[in-house]
Amino acid sequence: MSDRPPFLEVLGERVILGDGGMGSEIYGRGIFINRCYDELNVSSPKLVQAIHGDFVQAGSVLIETNTYGASRPKLAAHGMEERLGDILTSGVKLAREVAGPSLWVAGSIGPLGPSAKDAGMSESEQDEAYVEVAQMLAEAGADLLFLDTFTSMHDMQRGIRACKEASDLPVVSSFSFHRGFVMNNHDFLVQPEDVAAMAMAAGADVVGANCGDGPHTTLEVVEILERTAGLPVAAMPNVGGPALIDGRSVYLSSPEYMAEYSRRMVQKGARLIGGCCGVTPQQIREVRSFLASIQPRRTTLDVKTPEEQQAPVTPKPVAERSPWGAQLGETFQISVELDPPRGLDPKRSLESAQFLHDSGIDAVNIADGPRAMARMNPTSLAVLVKQAVGMETIIHYCCRDRNVLAMQMDLIGAHSLGLRNLMLITGDPPKMGNFPEATAVFDVDAIGLVDFASKLNHGLDLSGKPVGKNEGTDFVIGVGCNPGALDIDLEVDRLRRKIEAGAEFVFSQPVYDIERLERFLECSKDIPYIPFFVGILPLASLKNAEFLTREVPGMAVPDPILERLRSARSKEEQRAVGIRVATECLEAAAAFKDRVRGSYIFPPFGKHEAIIQVLKDSGVRS
Repeated sequence: MSDRPPFLEVLGERVILGDGGMGSEIYGRGIFINRCYDELNVSSPKLVQAIHGDFVQAGSVLIETNTYGASRPKLAAHGMEERLGDILTSGVKLAREVAGPSLWVAGSIGPLGPSAKDAGMSESEQDEAYVEVAQMLAEAGADLLFLDTFTSMHDMQRGIRACKEASDLPVVSSFSFHRGFVMNNHDFLVQPEDVAAMAMAAGADVVGANCGDGPHTTLEVVEILERTAGLPVAAMPNVGGPALIDGRSVYLSSPEYMAEYSRRMVQKGARLIGGCCGVTPQQIREVRSFLASIQPRRTTLDVKTPEEQQAPVTPKPVAERSPWGAQLGETFQISVELDPPRGLDPKRSLESAQFLHDSGIDAVNIADGPRAMARMNPTSLAVLVKQAVGMETIIHYCCRDRNVLAMQMDLIGAHSLGLRNLMLITGDPPKMGNFPEATAVFDVDAIGLVDFASKLNHGLDLSGKPVGKNEGTDFVIGVGCNPGALDIDLEVDRLRRKIEAGAEFVFSQPVYDIERLERFLECSKDIPYIPFFVGILPLASLKNAEFLTREVPGMAVPDPILERLRSARSKEEQRAVGIRVATECLEAAAAFKDRVRGSYIFPPFGKHEAIIQVLKDSGVRS
């Protein structure tokens, strides 16, 4: 009995995580490359199942059969063409036993390639060869057919049509692109939009890119396919070749690297994510964690019974909930990020808070496990700051570490301690921090969490039951946004949904490109207004700027600023340039007076003193 919903239906609702490189895993487990890897379905079934099992344990919900090279012309090279049926049937059977009733099994079909030409096969014979493989995989019980690592559009077209002729299963067609979209023999170009047009015309249900020369190229292809294909997009790169860094060849294929690129691909529109040659179960495990941060589980809460029903109360006006709320939109407010201590002693954090308070800063933002690092929780530090300094605090609260039950308890507890200002965010994946094996929860994302907090303000808990007798909490609810997001329309839509859920102010990610900020403000002008606080993070060095540009989506530093940093003769001069750039960005952002009502500043180099100079030089504070 199958528990699997239709593959294409689910693909339209959420991202599906596939597996990694079967061939590279087989080789890594001691099988020489002169063997027929597909035949291992029959002679070494436990080995094949162990690989499938490792990927499923890592989080794959779709696994491909070990049948990439199982076609008559390819098997003929090993004298095994007559065993085609057994190899294909066994491949599906082994995968199904591991996948069980809940996961999808994709029948892998590789290109016939030069083997067909070497065998003297005619066009019609090649058509028949693809039909034969597709039919056998379908009859053996595959849930879909996966045309894998094709490098010829003509060959892929033939494969798609054969799959459609052989069965009514969904067909994923995946092409192998290389840097610049030049194929291995370097004598012709293949454009992603042409592949997409061909795949749609031939009847494919999903079009994508796999293998190639790594995540960087695949990300470029995904962006083009998402824009030009009227189909869901798949992205399953290999680990890529080496990069030359400071004269050394370095393979940028760590699990975190692969996972971060997978997240970018999803942000660009990919719906089926996984890996190809060299991608291991460990890397898939990291991908699963990173994807959880942008695709939380859907949590269903029990609804209240009739006898527990209560009409929502009307929250107090924002201006009456806290001093921070009283000034929202009225004055140009400044909030500065304050990191909680990693250990037991909060002295240094409290000294920083006192300095900022004495310098006229309106509030401190206290991060919640920033970069997934284990630190003192923000609620505790916020109470200490209020007691020792008397300063307004904004506590970050993320979805990563708690289920919805813990969220409700934490928020009610924070309110009882007199904390009113919230910054609700989804949170960084644990793999980025110092406890990489920690489990990410992500019951909801920031939008769901805003809705929860807004319910509490209306006197209802997360399941709709009353939290008190005709009273609610007094939270002032803030959220984040990224003006430099890869998908600006998606980012604007998420901000709109956050506002609809109850958000009352927004802090942005650091901004270096004022044109991007202006574009974001223009794109979001039709959604309901809430005060916007521009993020400012002074650059520490040229390397810092290059890292942000290369590795952090949406935080690209413009070329003119990079050139200014390159012209600086020392690290101290680079820091001075970073301060000047931050000053210029804040001054330019403050000019958008109808939308930008304050700034959220990250202390440069861990030093809070430089913030005061930025504020003074920018003219936003005397």
